[in-house]
Parts: sequence; structure tokens; C-alpha cells
Amino acid sequence: MRTERTTPGSQGSLRESNRVRIIHAVQQHGSLTQVELAGVTGLSPASVSNIVKELAAAGTLSTSPTSRSGRRALQVTLARNLGLVAGVHFGRRTLRAVVADTANRVLIEQRMPLAPDHRGDAGLERVALLLEEMVDQVDATMAEVLAVGVAVPAPFDTATGIISIRGMMRGWDDLNVPRTLSERLEIPVYADNDANLGALAEVRHGAARGFEHVVYIRVSHGVGAGLVLGGKVYRGRAGAVGEIGHTTVQEHGPVCRCGNRGCLEMYVSAPALLSSLATSHGNITLREVLTRADDGDAGCQRIVADAGTHLGIAAAGICNMLDPQVVVIGGTLAQAGALLLDPVREVLAKRTLPATAGPVPVFASELGDQAEVRGALLLAMASADVSRTVMAGGS
Repeated sequence: MRTERTTPGSQGSLRESNRVRIIHAVQQHGSLTQVELAGVTGLSPASVSNIVKELAAAGTLSTSPTSRSGRRALQVTLARNLGLVAGVHFGRRTLRAVVADTANRVLIEQRMPLAPDHRGDAGLERVALLLEEMVDQVDATMAEVLAVGVAVPAPFDTATGIISIRGMMRGWDDLNVPRTLSERLEIPVYADNDANLGALAEVRHGAARGFEHVVYIRVSHGVGAGLVLGGKVYRGRAGAVGEIGHTTVQEHGPVCRCGNRGCLEMYVSAPALLSSLATSHGNITLREVLTRADDGDAGCQRIVADAGTHLGIAAAGICNMLDPQVVVIGGTLAQAGALLLDPVREVLAKRTLPATAGPVPVFASELGDQAEVRGALLLAMASADVSRTVMAGGS
């Protein structure tokens, strides 16, 4: 077969560059219409249409009819046969793992408990074994996995691959998460803070679709926030952005594990809420608290509503500083719905500047407890090297 030789600036190299630009745009966003692709890439609609047809014929992209605002459109995704990606979320007490194809179709997912004092190296080995088992169950091999994304429940420095504040997770200090798992699996691995990835997932596929400036607050065993500014995750100097769990909401409150007093986490995290109910309700779980609150239990309702007030205080500070378009509340506690969200809204209305646009809207997560692991999948997809498939399949 004669190979067409391209030189910098030639028509062939320009076409090749445009093809890679389109495939990368689809990777980053998961799926786009051809009109959206033109807007994201800056290419003309005619060029996008021609390249999409070419890549679809080569088996690199997949297209399907859809509608937007009542108009017919063509939805573009990566083809399913390009390989697999995996997402993993280390919660404080639970591990979730998902394997999907490059068209964002989830093939298998697993959830298992974690010991409160689990060590990082043992946890990553457990993940490696679990992913190998899951990939085998979908009749694939690890050689087909393009990348793995990992969500970590602590401030995370993506530049160094380690948790950026020592002592946040016992047994994880100085552990290079992506490198350790990558060496074990012999696959590229990428990691980030779980609230960052939850925010990304809600922006791409959840309650914050269509917004570019978003605050995502995750409330479960711990409390953290992810920020999306200008459509991109904002991480700060060393990945410690969004640690609102350690924002002081009561100056003379109880001492937190971080050493400060009156941190938000001491009032709204699962251990704090359950401790407050121990005398009146005994040994119950957070999900039982939510069920009882929904059934009218006055004590459980009061605890959840108070948590919403404290969340609102912390969220108001962020909103006054960043002026986001929307606040999304995720994590287990968000399942309380209006009982939690209405107090947040009330505090934001009182404590934020009275903008002409009105108070910042507050939504519950649409992805629920799947947000962080789906964000890990998006991280893997965005980082996977599928451009080699484009070059191999479409010259």
C-alpha cells in the first residue's frame, strides 16, 4: 500500500491535524453534536461534517440521530471498538469501580466496603485485582484498557501524584497513586480529588450541564468541594482547592482532625451527624437518618436541616468570592432533598451579595453516588491516547 507523505503545512498534515482536533474534542466532552463540534474546535461546519463522515467510515467515531431544541442533529461519540476505560472511586468506607467502552457505555460496575483504616498500597492492589476480574467478566483483556482514572477523597496534587496534605488519609502519605497502580497494571493511570471529578461529571452529564462556572459540594463521610471555572476544573497551587470541610463555621467549636476549631466537617459529615443522634436514636447509619427524616422523625429532620444551614454558611463564602452560576450538592446527604437544600438556599439568599441575577441556584446532584466514579471515567477517557487509532485507521 502506498503511504501518502505529509509535510508541515501541507493539505494532508492540516487534514490530519483537524482529525485529531475533532477526536480530542469528543474525548473531552464524551459526546457532541456536529454543530457543537464546530463551536468547540473552531472548524467550519462543512469541515466537521466531512471529517466526521471519514472517521465514522474508518470505525473511529460513531454517529446517531438526536434532537436539540426541537431540531434534528447528529450526535458524535467515539466508536465502541477503540478499547476500554476504567474509573475507580476510593470513598472513606466504600470502593467503586466501573469499566466502560469508549462510547461511554458502562459494561460492568462493582462496589465493595473498605476498612476505615485501609492502607493505600493494599487498596491499590485490591483495585488492580478487581479491575482484572471485571475486565475478564466482559470477555476482554487488560491490553484493551486504554487508561484508568482514580478519584481520591483528599486534596490531591496531580503534578506529583500524591495527596498534598499529610495525615488526611492514614497510610497514604507519599504514595504516588497513579504511578503505583500503573506499574502494577502496566496501563496509564490518572488520579484527582474526588470532589473535582464529581464536579466534572455533573458539568458534563448531570445537574450542571450547560454551565461553565460551578461549585460542587460533596457531603458524605467527609465534606469537600470541586470547582469548575470557565468549563475547566480549577485545582489551585497543589490541589488543595475546595477543602471547605475545614472552613471554620463556629469559631469556638470542637477541635477538628486538622487541628482547627469549629470546622464545617464537625457539623455536617456523617460521623458528626450520627454522633449528635447517638443518645436519642442509638447506633444508626446515615441512610437510616435520611429514611427516618423522610418519614417525619423530628430529630433526624432537625439534624439534616441544621447541616443545610452550616453548608449554606460555607457555600456563601465561596459564592461571594467566585460568583458561580450554580451550586450542586452531592454525596449521600444530598438524598435528603429539600430538607437539606432549602436551608442552604435560605442562607445563600441572606449572606451573598444581592446581585441583579438573584441568589445562586442550588441543585441536588443528578448522578448521586455515581458522580465521582463517573468523573474518574471522564478523566481516563480524556487522558487515553486514542489518537494513535485515528492515525492508524484513517490515513
